[in-house]
Amino acid sequence: MIYLDHAATTPLDPRVLDRMTPFLTDAFGNPNSLHSAGRRAREAMEDARALVADCIGASENEIVFTGCGSESNNLALRGVASARRTRGRHLIISGVEHPSVMATAEALEREGGEVTVLSVDSAGMVSAESVATALRQDTVLVSVMHASNEVGSIEPIEEIAEICRERRVYFHTDAVQTAGKLPIDLSHSSIDLLSLSGHKFYGPKGVGVLYIRSGTKVHAQITGGGQERSRRSGTENVAAVVGLAEALRLAVGAIEDEEDRESLLRDRLLAEIPLRVPDTLVSGHPTLRLPNHASFCFRGVEGEAVLLALDNAGIAGSAGSACSSGSLEPPHALLAMGIQRDYARGSLRLTIGRGTTEQDVDEVIARIPGIVAGIRELARPASV
Repeated sequence: MIYLDHAATTPLDPRVLDRMTPFLTDAFGNPNSLHSAGRRAREAMEDARALVADCIGASENEIVFTGCGSESNNLALRGVASARRTRGRHLIISGVEHPSVMATAEALEREGGEVTVLSVDSAGMVSAESVATALRQDTVLVSVMHASNEVGSIEPIEEIAEICRERRVYFHTDAVQTAGKLPIDLSHSSIDLLSLSGHKFYGPKGVGVLYIRSGTKVHAQITGGGQERSRRSGTENVAAVVGLAEALRLAVGAIEDEEDRESLLRDRLLAEIPLRVPDTLVSGHPTLRLPNHASFCFRGVEGEAVLLALDNAGIAGSAGSACSSGSLEPPHALLAMGIQRDYARGSLRLTIGRGTTEQDVDEVIARIPGIVAGIRELARPASV
């Protein structure tokens, strides 16, 4: 298989599996137990916490381990909304957020909150000015993703965070797509909360991180035994936590080399496919985009049909967010960008990874024109 769906998930790095294996076998102790097996697990947990903190310029006590990126986003939005209720119940998000942010904001609105959804431009970008205009005295949180999972555009989060800091409003960013691809240094940032997910950077599934800046008020949403300094109860998944930390260390160490290599392959896809397939729109920002992310909209075809044909050819891609698969509607982010439905229905996301070669990209470029042409021919009304 030629795998070009790294935005959905990445393969587990063998070095990460090696680091995890002891905690899946003999070192099985509960990190909250006082005996030696528990202490060994606790030590591994805290070493992992320190490693994650070092990778993103944070302090150890600012790292909270969760079950996934979606849980981290939920804890950020729900936790802040609960903790700051005396200030107000107004939240601001962008129109291109991940479903775990969009759906959570909608739920908070049903529970009595008020949500402003910011418009984006044709590249899916939020302007800092629109955030400043939308801020109110009762705004408690702004959440804008670091980079789009759908089209790869990189948002101006530092500028937005500065505006929020000046107005004493918390700022959260979903950095699930950017961790391990772009440098993150929270020691020189006004970001208050930031979400990560292990399986997006060659770590295990089922583990995430929420960075919570010291002093930021967040109420726990999973209560019980008081783990994670009472911010997220539940016995910790030690092996997954250890794996996430090791995967992040490896990914951060390879950012510079991989960014250069992957961006060259990405640019080849972005340049060649529109030349070879008529009525193709490149979605996302032309320059401010993730180094591994190429996204297109083909007019007059269904994205699912393109994916199935690619799969039959041994190529894995995506029609958008893996968390929205199965929906017949075009990705909401594309519609928010003003892309017409006859284009948005034919969305294709190709995301490059460590194992992607020039030969892989050449094969994909060669296959896609015939696939799209064939689907368009089948969809053409029969002549009377």
